Amino acid sequence: MTDTSITLYTPFEKLSISETAEVTKFLHTHLQQYGDPAGDIQKAIAYAMKEIPSPGGFVVVKRENDDVIGAVVMNKTGMGGYIPEYILVYIAIHENQRGKGLGKQLMNECIQACDGDIALHVEPDNPAKFLYEKLGFENKYLEMRLKNKT
Repeated sequence: MTDTSITLYTPFEKLSISETAEVTKFLHTHLQQYGDPAGDIQKAIAYAMKEIPSPGGFVVVKRENDDVIGAVVMNKTGMGGYIPEYILVYIAIHENQRGKGLGKQLMNECIQACDGDIALHVEPDNPAKFLYEKLGFENKYLEMRLKNKT
């Protein structure tokens, strides 16, 4: 029998140090070419847990038999109206669990946990783009970035 659970971690019900390391490693591994260095993932989790000065956010983890099979990091922006209140920073499903609707399940959990609008960045070739569109996300803007040399 398979034991599954979804846990919402907040600045009031935080991930432990070992859970933070586990989720960081999971995201670093399963984001594959769409990921960031583990240190950046850990910073986003610290931001969500308010372990650094920030508006906070939350982390959602799906486990099967105590193993992480999906994870999301959502950060609050501290803004609203002109910029969405939340930004979905990371979402990943274990490569052996994809195609089972787990991404949609985690996204719906996150949407319910948010009390404001949500932004996200997704590469045009990322298969998750279709999930986001089905959930109602729109491509309203073209993102541009300047790498400041300071």
